[in-house]
Amino acid sequence: MSDQQQSQQSERPEPGTERRVVVVGAGMAGVQTAVALREQGFTGPVVVIGAEPHQPYDRPPLSKAVLLGKAEDSAFDIDFEALDIELVLGLDVTGLRAAAHELDTPSGPVPYDVLVIATGAEPIVLPGTEGVLGVHLLRTLDDAARLRPVLDERQDVVVVGAGWIGAEFATAARAAGCAVTVLEAADRPLAGALPAEVAAPMAAWYAESGTELLTGARVDHVEPGRVVLADGRAIPAGAVVVGIGARPATGWLAGSGIALGPDGSVTADTTLRTSLPDVYAVGDCASFPSARYGERLLVHHWDNALQGPRTVAADIVAAAGGDHPAPPAYDPVPYFWSEQFDRFVQYAGHHAGADTLLWRGDPADPAWSVCWLRDGVLVAVLAVGRPRDLAQGRRLIEAGTRIDPVRAADPSVPLKSTAL
Repeated sequence: MSDQQQSQQSERPEPGTERRVVVVGAGMAGVQTAVALREQGFTGPVVVIGAEPHQPYDRPPLSKAVLLGKAEDSAFDIDFEALDIELVLGLDVTGLRAAAHELDTPSGPVPYDVLVIATGAEPIVLPGTEGVLGVHLLRTLDDAARLRPVLDERQDVVVVGAGWIGAEFATAARAAGCAVTVLEAADRPLAGALPAEVAAPMAAWYAESGTELLTGARVDHVEPGRVVLADGRAIPAGAVVVGIGARPATGWLAGSGIALGPDGSVTADTTLRTSLPDVYAVGDCASFPSARYGERLLVHHWDNALQGPRTVAADIVAAAGGDHPAPPAYDPVPYFWSEQFDRFVQYAGHHAGADTLLWRGDPADPAWSVCWLRDGVLVAVLAVGRPRDLAQGRRLIEAGTRIDPVRAADPSVPLKSTAL
């Protein structure tokens, strides 16, 4: 047990005491925390506060079905009333006063006994584009609604950033018949996520789809109708979509005394407790220590927002007394997927620059995968059109399995059969 957990152990209530749990954030992490509390037998009051006025919804469809008009929304299929979960929507939380166990909001203070911070991440804004007509982000349901007319009218679109969201939006825009240019400041797509030898072949996907990819293209400024690059080139743009990353949405915690990391994340412990008593953090806004990888991880992906709430709920229920055991340390194998340019890309694990890279197949082919080994142990796998490699690799990573690199380099050999 960590010192942080030990210091909070004495504050746990007597068995049977009903505590009011307030969850700030009505995305996947916040909603699943509330649902997990009920599934694990918590009977006290549960309140979920969301800044948006919409019913809580799932975000991945925003860049796919919702954006293309194939679905009006992606609301969670959850009966909050039946679960006795109170939803407070359209309310911004502006501050935390831990000593008073209260949240600051424009409607007045909101008391809590236990607080769960699940405010997610917010997109990074391209400097100088605030308020510029025709510049868009894609993070919320309202963002997708504003972008749908752009696709319906088949406007010329410039996407700034060749990361995951940039590629997914470019895919949707091409499917809608738009002319698309993607600007990337680095020399390849996904430069911040994958090594050059893995990411560089993905540049061909853009050309195959009819998307123009310009690398080494730094934006100087955006004007109505065009994007001006640092080298003086001007790219016509009916609309500009910015996808240059996201940061934890934790600015509202300034002055609260809660510990934040250099990346702005709430630094949670192995059960996702924060540095403040009775306060947890989960999802895109929280980092956690990983014994598996020997470092603190900040994971901005859907699966983390789904898994973390179970640990938070289990610890809250255990803290409420009774016979419920404390949960094991939260240390998942990170996982995410992306649908882009007629390809299904999946990644599991976490790799570092010093890890050994192992190819399974030719990246010029429709399906291939890559493994990363650390001292012979499989630590990460990227699969393009090879879901079995992903599924088998994820299990091997979870088990900390050493694999035979010679057999693993043969794509005809099932990855599970390479275990030593």
